[in-house]
Amino acid sequence: MQSILSSMRALALRQNPAESLRLLHLSAVSEAARKGTREKARKKKVKVEVKKVGFIPHNQRNKKINVKRADKHVDDSWKQVPKDDCYVGRYYRWPVYSVQEAIQCHRETHHPSMYNVPNAPLNVDIELNMQAEKITRFVDNFQRMAMIPHKFDHGEERKIIVFTKGNNEVLEAREAGASLVGGVELIKDITNGELLLSDYQYIIAHPNILAELVALRGLMKRKFPNPKSETLGTNLAEMIVKFSSGISYSAAKDEYQQNFGLITASVGTLDMDAQKLEDNIKFLLQDINTMRPKREGRFITRVLLKSPPSSEQLKIDPYVYVPEMWDKSTAKVKREETKKQTEPAEPQEAVASN
Repeated sequence: MQSILSSMRALALRQNPAESLRLLHLSAVSEAARKGTREKARKKKVKVEVKKVGFIPHNQRNKKINVKRADKHVDDSWKQVPKDDCYVGRYYRWPVYSVQEAIQCHRETHHPSMYNVPNAPLNVDIELNMQAEKITRFVDNFQRMAMIPHKFDHGEERKIIVFTKGNNEVLEAREAGASLVGGVELIKDITNGELLLSDYQYIIAHPNILAELVALRGLMKRKFPNPKSETLGTNLAEMIVKFSSGISYSAAKDEYQQNFGLITASVGTLDMDAQKLEDNIKFLLQDINTMRPKREGRFITRVLLKSPPSSEQLKIDPYVYVPEMWDKSTAKVKREETKKQTEPAEPQEAVASN
């Protein structure tokens, strides 16, 4: 037995090492790889190109997602009128208060025995239908200053600079309460950098200095006086009073519902006389109504009175102060009447000239 083992060892030692290695790896050489393995390996090596997505505006990011949003124009005319003082609000119509009643309700909640804020501000939320004459068009966002008959502390710093020529106009502007009044010399001080326009919130000008004021158009930009913003005119005293003590408000369309606009403004404080607060609301609504589009239907849809810190919202009727609908036929009749009134005056003037 030992002789057999020794002979086998001798044969193994005599054998070529290369041949022994070939015999060991014979299976790897003779057998082929399975189908698809090489293709998978190639695919793994291929680099995946990552496509860079550019900036997407916020109002276009959710276009692919069809989100059902509730209509912000609240129409509860189909709901029943509550017959009791205690009811579930969503099943019944909103009660409509007069301005006097709404103010009294807010005064009760802000009594010292409750919120203890008797001089809280009285805010008004005015909802608008921003649809223009065409269905696909909407009223642009606007910002205005409404003149009110009764002043109150609005808590804002309003510095007014007035550009005008003439001693009478300068004196009129100073008496009205302008922060700074000047003419050509004031324009030179601004161009030289001695005076900053950014220190003043409102810029008012008289037409007599408009030619010299063009040099500051680049510095003023959107604040440049113009008749549309009511910052350019001959009645300086009225404009100064309006911008110093008026109600500043802005109407903005909803991001997802373009035909819905909202205005939030303060009309006074609860410790003011109720009639004065009502007058301020009236003047504010009338100023907003001047921006209504020339179409039939409502422009002001709903008005709510609020007074922080209370979350109570009281609905009032705005159509006591402004017309509810705009009718094209009535507008045409008014135009014809004005034309008829002006026509008889023309021949009389001609006769007088002859």
